[in-house]
Amino acid sequence: MNSKLQEVFDTAKLENRAVLIGYMPAGFPALERSKEIIAAMISGGVDIIEVGFPYSDPVMDGPIIQQAAEVALRNQTSAANVLDVVSNTSVPALVMSYWNPLERAGVSDFAKGLAQAGGVGVITPDLTIEESSEWFAATDENQVGRVYVVAPSTSDERLEKVSQACSGFVYAASLMGVTGARTTVSDAAENLVHRVRKVTDLPVAVGLGVSTREQAKQVASYADGVIVGSAFIKLILDSANEKDGLEAVKVLASELAKGVRGA
Repeated sequence: MNSKLQEVFDTAKLENRAVLIGYMPAGFPALERSKEIIAAMISGGVDIIEVGFPYSDPVMDGPIIQQAAEVALRNQTSAANVLDVVSNTSVPALVMSYWNPLERAGVSDFAKGLAQAGGVGVITPDLTIEESSEWFAATDENQVGRVYVVAPSTSDERLEKVSQACSGFVYAASLMGVTGARTTVSDAAENLVHRVRKVTDLPVAVGLGVSTREQAKQVASYADGVIVGSAFIKLILDSANEKDGLEAVKVLASELAKGVRGA
């Protein structure tokens, strides 16, 4: 695992808590604004940042993240912009990207650029391990962590193979379906985390659906990391002005940080 990523998970373990991971697309609602929002998330207590690489066909994402991605695409957010946002974060940052944008950017070039920008890994929701030979080579060469996504429907045999291919952490999707804040987090998530733990020593982070302090606390009771995305984006979409949006993001991050510490 990338040493900076390892350090965050190790520190959280010593503090007997889960890591809080926050997602925000680069270029939403504008390039400099996305940097300010991420700074507010970190100021509120987010430990690791996922920088979204906007894509026109985000199959795993719900309407809120899709809306943000559309704004970022209209702003012509590029691979260079994504790396610029990564290099501006004061905590370890991963990129969340579908395979198509990585291919377009040049797989080895992107991995090298990410490492130079201080990035610690990439989450690839639609890349299968069978089609990952080029990605394995590029990430190994540049010491970039690989994060694959597993779901409650993933078979035990498949779970083991996918977990072995990860070199950052394992992203456990809490339910079948797309991203988005929900009123409850699926019970299937806890079972999935236990299943992943049987086949790997890597940390397991749960995403899809967490939006409140109570949900963060619930997930943190069994997972190593809690991932929140749509809830932050919704605050920006709903805010009357920039100042209110940044304040709301910081407050939510602070609440979620208390949640992961309260478990």
